[in-house]
Amino acid sequence: MSNKMKTTGEMDESTPALVPKLRFPEFREAKSWDASTLGELSEVVRGGSPRPIDGFITTSADGLNWLKISDVDKDAKYVTHTAEKVRAEALSKTRVANPGDLILSNSMSFGRPYILQIATCIHDGWIAITKISKKTDRDFLYYLISAPGSQSYLVDNAAGSGVLNLNTDTIRALRVCFPSPPEQQKIAECLSSVDDLVAAQAQKLDALKTHKIGLMQQFFPREGETQPRVRFPEFQNAGEWMEKKLEDLAKRGSGHTPNKSYPEYYGGGIKWISPADSKRLDCGLISSTTIEISEKGVQNSSAVLHPKGTVIISRDAGVGKSAIMSIPMAVSQHFITWTCKSNLLSNWFLYHFLQNSKPLFERSATGSTIKAIGVQFFLDLVFHVPLLPEQQRIADCLNSLDALITAETQKLEALKNHKKGLMQILFPIPEKIES
Repeated sequence: MSNKMKTTGEMDESTPALVPKLRFPEFREAKSWDASTLGELSEVVRGGSPRPIDGFITTSADGLNWLKISDVDKDAKYVTHTAEKVRAEALSKTRVANPGDLILSNSMSFGRPYILQIATCIHDGWIAITKISKKTDRDFLYYLISAPGSQSYLVDNAAGSGVLNLNTDTIRALRVCFPSPPEQQKIAECLSSVDDLVAAQAQKLDALKTHKIGLMQQFFPREGETQPRVRFPEFQNAGEWMEKKLEDLAKRGSGHTPNKSYPEYYGGGIKWISPADSKRLDCGLISSTTIEISEKGVQNSSAVLHPKGTVIISRDAGVGKSAIMSIPMAVSQHFITWTCKSNLLSNWFLYHFLQNSKPLFERSATGSTIKAIGVQFFLDLVFHVPLLPEQQRIADCLNSLDALITAETQKLEALKNHKKGLMQILFPIPEKIES
């Protein structure tokens, strides 16, 4: 597409400012885009909670859809359903949005637009963009609001220091630049086709993840059972799996946080796994950490440098999340570590066992504010394991599937980045309107 489109550099100095960096061939000589504000081209309405009746917000199976933040996937384009419906007499008409309206999230996925396919009563976490002018195509406007320039404007002009929120005046003042209807439709169709690719790739990735969960449930004995449902052919007659305490198969370790009052205990190049690394867990190997500590930090605390290959699990924040150290590392007190006895237990088998056991860990965690698993739980943990060759065979199979999931995840991210790059060059970036 890009080799057929005209760049800004190919235009002469008299080219108007309101043009994108790239235009489709049939619009190369078209006039510059018109400029307006979102408030001039639509009506912007803030949502609100339904009015309580007799002190309660009453729901009804035949009522109007009541849209809450939790009803929408952050990566979705359309809103197609809600978890609850509310009685019509509890509604305010200014809070009803209709099919074809755009809505903006005011909290989760801040400033992210969605297209309504159902009539709904919008919660106060939403702002509706309705009665859209015929000058702008609805789908084009959806992508324009999603574009980096518009999103930057919304973030820069949001209120609040911790949790950001938008007011209707800010949204009304959003600068909207638009070409002729045919060019709007062409841009919307182009980006919609990329969305279709992203959605297809996301579905493929979800299917792989679901397949992996199913395999783990077959490869490991279920609760109350001593044998897995599926075994590889070469191990069909290998005998029963053995019941063992994890303590008998691996050396347990723990961690500590060096005194933060001493700066010299930190930044010394020793990787230190803490709750700040939650997003790095459940990905197999962990090789980097948010925080590093120093040799002095280890020497002057109960922190321990664990060897490469050590398996870790989070006891509280992100309870049940696990990983394998790719290099020697230390951990905070939020984690338990196991260094497997190489002749008895494969660290990769243990990692996948922990992944498969996450529902058990989540059920076993206790606490009112932050749920945690006590050390005694792991001291008592008993599970069934086969001999080492079968452990390694199971681990190799699941590792291969993890590698495929990683590759497909990268493809999905590449598609999302491609879409973001297209949006940066298919829309002009106008100056922000002054308050």
